[in-house]
Amino acid sequence: MKKSVIAITFLISLVTFSGCNDMDKQTAITALELLGNPDYQAISYGGYRHKDHDIEPTLEELKEDMKILAAMGVKVLRTYKVHLPHAGNVLQAISELKKEDPGFEMYVMLGAWIDCKNAWTGEEPDHNQESERNAIEIEEAVRLTKKYPDIVKIIAVGNEAMVKWATSYYVQPGVILKWVNHLQGLKASGELSKELWITSSDNFASWGGGDAEYHVDDLNRLIEAVDFLSVHTYPMHDTHYNPDFWGVLEEESNLPEIAKIEAAMLRAKAYAQDQYGSVVDYMKGLGIKKPIHIGETGWASYSNGYYGSKGSKATDEFKEGLYYHAMREWTNTAGISCFYFEAFDEPWKDAKNPGGSENHFGLFTVDGKAKYPIWDLVDQGIFKGLTRGGNEITKTYNGVKEDLMAEVLTPPFKEESVANH
Repeated sequence: MKKSVIAITFLISLVTFSGCNDMDKQTAITALELLGNPDYQAISYGGYRHKDHDIEPTLEELKEDMKILAAMGVKVLRTYKVHLPHAGNVLQAISELKKEDPGFEMYVMLGAWIDCKNAWTGEEPDHNQESERNAIEIEEAVRLTKKYPDIVKIIAVGNEAMVKWATSYYVQPGVILKWVNHLQGLKASGELSKELWITSSDNFASWGGGDAEYHVDDLNRLIEAVDFLSVHTYPMHDTHYNPDFWGVLEEESNLPEIAKIEAAMLRAKAYAQDQYGSVVDYMKGLGIKKPIHIGETGWASYSNGYYGSKGSKATDEFKEGLYYHAMREWTNTAGISCFYFEAFDEPWKDAKNPGGSENHFGLFTVDGKAKYPIWDLVDQGIFKGLTRGGNEITKTYNGVKEDLMAEVLTPPFKEESVANH
């Protein structure tokens, strides 16, 4: 009897020690080790499942999502909403999953929303002054980072906060620089881990890859101040707004329809690479060397507007799949993290128009159906036993590719595409 007690005590100690090792490892792992590492796939995540954005996902719903993403090999999330329960609840869900299974791994790039003065108030936005709320956002991001140091490895100051088409809220680079410097100061003082990385997540143009109006001294100082650049690129949007790369070329006119589509999507990938490269070139021109990762890129599976059947004919699950795999292949090979946008459809993003493209960027539908880009993962059985909203993870179109392809449209001929711009 005594030997049995000793044996059980030893086994408990062994399990506890193993769990501690896993936790210690996850606390010690750094952004430097995570970013650009293909073993740590990244994704943009929002857990909202309803048209009403006031309905927060529950902890159990967030855990469902974390298990699904972990099964896919996703280990780094990018999320915002620190001013709402969402961000804190995502971190709590991950923390609880880690306690249930010390080997469970998930890390977070935590975003603090940044606005100009009068943003979203109905008054004229003042782009030269910042919102009083910015300080609250940063303070909450810091609090959550301190509470979950084993999970939060990156803080992003702002989301597309500097790009000038964000007319409702954009700020000047000096505002972002101020808060980046503040966070770097907290690292220097020991209040935050020195291994925590600080960035801003913004459009490629805002990082110097666009027009000369962005090339200001504060941007250059910002590039010097961040630990890496988080760059957004969206060729899908430019199939309407800047379609020079989009469409079927004259020399492709006799190709089979699928080959025409594949050629157009290869140009979309090259377009994203060019935007990324433009930021690299600008940074190098300043004599600065920093890692550059992709904070957002994605391709919607449906649109009843600019990108759909009456527009650039860009959106369907087949093209989404071509883009997803092309971007993953490129970034994994090149040592670039790609926070692919996004994990799950979120119907609140264009609540008044269910067919709006913003509602359809997910790799999964709201009810847990895997879209064409990840049908192969369903075939591999990695989602067995997992559910979303009580639904098993199955394929869209019941997995019948012919039904999917019946809805896929060939992009317009290049001349038509440009003429309609």
